[in-house]
Amino acid sequence: MKYVLRFSLILLTISLNAQQILPEQDRARVVDEILGDRFNKLLPELMDTAGIDMWVLISREYNEDPVLKTMLPATWLSARRRTILLFYRDKAKNTIEKLAVARYNVGNNIISAWDKEKEPNQWKRLMQLIEERNPNTIGLNFSKDHNIADGLDKTDYDEFMANLPKKMHSKVVSAEQLAVRWIETRTEREMVIFDQLVDITHDIIAEAFSEKVITPGVTRTTDVVWWMRQKVTDMGLETWFHPTVDVQRTSNKNDANFYSFASKPDEMVIMPGDLLHCDFGITYLRLNTDCQELAYVLKPEEISAPDFLVNGLKDGNRVQDFLTTNMIKGRTGNEILAKALSESKAAGLRPSIYTHPLGAYGHSAGTTIGMWDSQEGVMKDDGENYPLNPNTVYAIELNTTITIPEWKKDIRIMLEEAGFYGKEGFRYVNGRQTELLLVPRVKGHQGN
Repeated sequence: MKYVLRFSLILLTISLNAQQILPEQDRARVVDEILGDRFNKLLPELMDTAGIDMWVLISREYNEDPVLKTMLPATWLSARRRTILLFYRDKAKNTIEKLAVARYNVGNNIISAWDKEKEPNQWKRLMQLIEERNPNTIGLNFSKDHNIADGLDKTDYDEFMANLPKKMHSKVVSAEQLAVRWIETRTEREMVIFDQLVDITHDIIAEAFSEKVITPGVTRTTDVVWWMRQKVTDMGLETWFHPTVDVQRTSNKNDANFYSFASKPDEMVIMPGDLLHCDFGITYLRLNTDCQELAYVLKPEEISAPDFLVNGLKDGNRVQDFLTTNMIKGRTGNEILAKALSESKAAGLRPSIYTHPLGAYGHSAGTTIGMWDSQEGVMKDDGENYPLNPNTVYAIELNTTITIPEWKKDIRIMLEEAGFYGKEGFRYVNGRQTELLLVPRVKGHQGN
């Protein structure tokens, strides 16, 4: 009877997931509605904050600027020919123009401002639009510090400067701060959707780390990985990176030096007594998740995980708390990292923190809080100089090392959850793991 109940719960989970995923036409509608909201409400505010009254983005087909790509309507899967977008903000009149120097409108939000029959040269038409508006600054997407804000290629930059009147050359500035704020800032509606997306991610992990997928002694870690990939495909979604599943278990040696971040874990057959770990993220409605959770494979005589693993997860949660309480507006990633590590170590923990922005891209633009191989802080060109801003999302990614005398070794408790930093401070987007998932499930055990 208990196995029938478990199977019924799994089917219910599948049904709920299916209800959450929109068909393609509805997805397109939502994407375009969100874009309109971002262009009309968010972008003017961001341009005022950055001190840029004209923003020009230029891309050619299949070589899209990462920022421009997030501005394309749902029915555009790439730029077309050379796509040029021009945004002009008149703060005094509280208006924003959204123009395309292209043969056609770019969706419903950006209007074509080029009649090729009247002016055959695309660059000349762009310069006419610029001179007519005579902006104080012209922001272009070039940046040393932020890769996502460095999307203007050399050819288009050279062409732009060659056609721009020399009297206006001094107005050209890097739009990196504006570009990063556009990429990192989430609207209220996006956050409602983000919660659902993380919920779906948690549900897939919970199903993957269950007896529906795992038969101890038979199932390999790679079998679980490919089950996750297939599950996402069957749901009509995508993964933005190939998942991993790895094992830590009792032995007289460390498992690949506690799992090397520089290489993928080896394939292993899952056995009773194993601590399972996954790294998994999906893409939906132009948002991305990134999640790492843990599961324990029960031995025949067990109904719960050993205390040393339960307490290890609690230590991981404590490191999360030290990090998130130090996420304060205006602090740089290095400042947050240093305080969180110092306080964690003072509490007797052995932490490593490598938290990154999350949203329009999996490894997105914004405040970088450590890297796995840079625990002393990251260099300036990795975004260290960029302060923490509100209405941003992060993959709270970290680990703590614990010693397990019973296993005669150290292991890592590796965790990652989506977290939102807003005007009211930090919160997890859809909760965090505070209990180990159990394989097989024990009645009444939730796991999250």
